[in-house]
Amino acid sequence: MMPSQKINLIYPRLLADIGGTNARFALETAERQFEVVSVLACADYPGLPDAINSYLASTAVGNEVRIGGIKNAAIAIANPIDGDSVRMTNHHWSFSISAVRAQLDFSSLLVINDFTALAMALPYLDASQLQKIGGGAEMPGGTIGLIGAGTGLGVSGIIPAGNSWAPLSSEGGHASFAPANREEMRILETLWQQYEHVSAERLLSGKGLELICAAISGKTMDAADITRRALDGSCGDCLRTVEHFCAILGSMAGNVALTLGATGGMYIGGGIVPRLGPLFAASAFRQRFEAKGRLSNFLAQIPTYLITEEYPAFLGVSAMLADHLGKQEKIK
Repeated sequence: MMPSQKINLIYPRLLADIGGTNARFALETAERQFEVVSVLACADYPGLPDAINSYLASTAVGNEVRIGGIKNAAIAIANPIDGDSVRMTNHHWSFSISAVRAQLDFSSLLVINDFTALAMALPYLDASQLQKIGGGAEMPGGTIGLIGAGTGLGVSGIIPAGNSWAPLSSEGGHASFAPANREEMRILETLWQQYEHVSAERLLSGKGLELICAAISGKTMDAADITRRALDGSCGDCLRTVEHFCAILGSMAGNVALTLGATGGMYIGGGIVPRLGPLFAASAFRQRFEAKGRLSNFLAQIPTYLITEEYPAFLGVSAMLADHLGKQEKIK
């Protein structure tokens, strides 16, 4: 095989973490070394290639890219990935993976679910990038669970696979919401007037905070204001909204931990919870996580961690791209 036919394994590599609101980009200049991190608003660009080109055209990126440009890229995106065609659930972007690869002249373009990428980042996170909530201790080699609230609700996990980990693709955030008390029943009944199916994501997302607030108070407020006024104590209804949100998230996290048998720990990602500060640590999250009747003692042994690292998905998407390129090279 001629050298020019080999898969290009050199750096830099383009990494992206794309949600329904923001697209985060970085250059990986060496293994797990991320430079020129930039956050672009998805709404500012008609499509994914436009956002990528805008990032690559920036002066800072140009100064980092070696002669020959970027040939390998990986994108984590808030959407199920099944085949070549991608249509985002919480944004209007849609694209063909092969067409984008050709348009941008990439040798390799890996597109994966964003929470699959975040799950694969978990083994690389250290104590400085996490906040433990409650008790419990992880079982070495146990399955690890992940849940995260942002524009939507992500659910994933990783299971041990020899000397590595295998990620689980999931759309568990769309599982039906299950109320745990009478006030949550009233919230559900209110939402049933608008939606035929009330999923966990319907409540455990940015829009979910707004829906909970409207259901318990009749007030129309945006998520940022609800969070701000709950934190500064200026609005009792906002504080109650956040308390409901955290409790419901605890119940859902417990459901995921039970479903996966997540004895390796349960992790909380997404953009909302880190913004809640001390309200989350003081909330009923951990109590509701454990409140599973005969299985409460089982869940009490499982630790829960809030991911505090700002850009954790880059770690996972980097690992998956490296594995993808390595497999391609072996095939060659």
